[in-house]
Amino acid sequence: MEKARGFSKESVIQKCLLLGEEIGELFKSVRKAEKVHTDVKAKITSVADELADILIYISALANKFKIDLETAFRNKEEGNKKREWK
Repeated sequence: MEKARGFSKESVIQKCLLLGEEIGELFKSVRKAEKVHTDVKAKITSVADELADILIYISALANKFKIDLETAFRNKEEGNKKREWK
């Protein structure tokens, strides 16, 4: 998908910065959804769209580091099960 859209040459730093921007957009979407004051002139999309954008960037970062996200998630959850949560 990255190659097809021309994003495959972005560095890890660029991907991280873009991910940060998408997280900011998610926060704006959540504010709008929760009826918290927002700039009426700002283009704010849905929470679903912003979460999808974040997933795209997380997947791109995982690809850069050759990480299988499903395996990483499952391994992390196994470790979390052994933690004590208060």
